[in-house]
Amino acid sequence: QVSLVESGGGSVQSGGSLRLSCAVSGYTARAGRCLAWSRQAPGKGREGVATIGSEGRTYYLDSVMGRFTISKDNAKNTLFLQMNSLKVEDTAMYYCAADRRTSWCRGWFEYNYWGQGTQVTVSS
Repeated sequence: QVSLVESGGGSVQSGGSLRLSCAVSGYTARAGRCLAWSRQAPGKGREGVATIGSEGRTYYLDSVMGRFTISKDNAKNTLFLQMNSLKVEDTAMYYCAADRRTSWCRGWFEYNYWGQGTQVTVSS
């Protein structure tokens, strides 16, 4: 059974940084398989923040480009999201997601495995 557990969320002031982690079990995050971070703010739909797949190829939501970095440690089956220069509008519940696909990693909304989420709150 695949399990994803996020950690690292919290409250931070605007301009601050946080690093989210996602421990994945029951699933081998070997090179090529797709992993992603998404988020959902109160009253809004879920949006894909970043994905990572084959050869470390990444995709980012325009609004986080240059501020967020997605990475993974295949040996530790862990996904990361480094978030710098945080803005109030980054406030949301952040979810990690995984899938056995090795292509079209940008289709995060079709991923089969999801964590429970970790809250990120950015204040001005």
